[in-house]
Amino acid sequence: GTADAAKKNEELEMERNRERFRFLKWGSTAFDNLQIVPPGSGIVHQVNLEYLARVVFNNKGLLYPDSVVGTDSHTTMINGVGVVGWGVGGIEAEATMLGQSLSMVLPKVVGYKFTGKMREGCTATDLVLTVTKNLRKLGVVGKFVEFYGAGVGSLSLADRATLSNMAPEYGATVGYFPIDGTTIDYLRTTGRTEEHLKRIETYARGARMFRTGEENIHYSQNIELDLSTVEPCVSGPKRPHDHVPTKDMKRDFQACMGAKQGFKGFGIPADQHSKKVEYTIDGKKAEMAHGSIVIAAITSCTNTSNPGVLMAAGLVAKKAVEKGLKVNPAVKTSLSPGSHVVTRYLTDAGLQDKLDTLGFTTAGYGCMTCIGNSGEIAPEISKTIADNNFVAAAVLSGNRNFEARIHPQTAANYLASPPLVVAYALAGRCDIDFETEPIQGNVFLRDIWPTNQEVLDAVAKHVTPKLFSEVYQNIKTANQAWNELEAPTGSLYAFEESTYIAEPPFCDTMEMEVTANKPVKSAAVLAVFGDSITTDHISPAGNIAKG
Repeated sequence: GTADAAKKNEELEMERNRERFRFLKWGSTAFDNLQIVPPGSGIVHQVNLEYLARVVFNNKGLLYPDSVVGTDSHTTMINGVGVVGWGVGGIEAEATMLGQSLSMVLPKVVGYKFTGKMREGCTATDLVLTVTKNLRKLGVVGKFVEFYGAGVGSLSLADRATLSNMAPEYGATVGYFPIDGTTIDYLRTTGRTEEHLKRIETYARGARMFRTGEENIHYSQNIELDLSTVEPCVSGPKRPHDHVPTKDMKRDFQACMGAKQGFKGFGIPADQHSKKVEYTIDGKKAEMAHGSIVIAAITSCTNTSNPGVLMAAGLVAKKAVEKGLKVNPAVKTSLSPGSHVVTRYLTDAGLQDKLDTLGFTTAGYGCMTCIGNSGEIAPEISKTIADNNFVAAAVLSGNRNFEARIHPQTAANYLASPPLVVAYALAGRCDIDFETEPIQGNVFLRDIWPTNQEVLDAVAKHVTPKLFSEVYQNIKTANQAWNELEAPTGSLYAFEESTYIAEPPFCDTMEMEVTANKPVKSAAVLAVFGDSITTDHISPAGNIAKG
């Protein structure tokens, strides 16, 4: 990444979405109960977690639980703070905004019991990738998952939010953590008032929604995990539930090379496995092989809301810089924080400049690489991959890694914790055994990996209520381009001639009398898909490869 990447991306966003933003800004004044968070503020799920969520609503003295439906599948992140919510389609969300109730079949609830504690060197990302593997194997599509057990008490709220966020990847509608003391502590840290915190706890206890650890709940199904068995891992190369311990990564990638083309195979002939090609980039000679990393991104709502893993990434960068390690210029690196709070605490801890030194500069506040908006890789690299049919790799702290989602030319895409993303960027290849092979020179991963206590100390010192309050008290006015954007006023929007924001034609032929539904006849099938086809395959948010 470059130092001016965030500024350029925000300018492009405003230019490309001006019509949309004008409409939204109009809506913020036309409706009494509509809040618009300006662009460039962060990932919506993290802003909800840190600022918007009320957990318990107070409507003129009537108290009731907070809930949310969103038009993104990772709306479930808010489950980590005891709020039920999930992603729905745009039409459902619009109907809900206009007062239509949302109906559903009463779901089965799977109880996921946690025991023990996470061991040294493991992160929340390692846990969520393990849980994703286990729940995919169990089968929880259309079900709610509730996490319980003594092990839950050892997890920070941010760790819980990380687990809730990936509910779509493990297939559940909801990944829920009940309200408890950890919830209250987090809400206090993020700047909620003591009066509101007291109301939340009193209501939750009175409604028997407050977790004490003494509950005896009967679930539709049960599954159990000892947290001490979780080990450092990644997931890939093409699906988020294809769990690979980092100690097995080299062997797994080599097995995928020769395996038949599929979720765990690239179909590369055996005589091509060790192929290497030299090329020139920025005037310097470089070498590419199968497994060479060309994109390394700390990105996505799953991990960039978690101070623990982000501080860990910063500490890895700090130790690497102190030992003189550098990232190969062939690796496109970037950091996409979930909110400006992240930038503040990394800067306050003296870690942002170390990430900058390794190329992990802030590219913007949003999904970025995880949704396919990594931008182009260097032409020299692109040509080398295409000419030699190389299996190039991307490593990201995202939640989805379907083929061609991250970039059209990265056939192998691995989900990993932010500190592991930094480590793989330094190594420059994914087929490395960190236990036995050095990252660079004589430096091993264990030489730059922070202890759990180092991470906890950094979070305790630099993630403070003052920081959250300072960021969020100005959230609606911090974006100057948004402030200067002119928008219509009045109760009706003044539509202009446009192919983007256009007046819907649905009401033009509507009559006051409701007519009977007509039967659908001779309807044609538009497409038939195989297993594991998602909306990302059908209509990707990122670039579609030419040809």
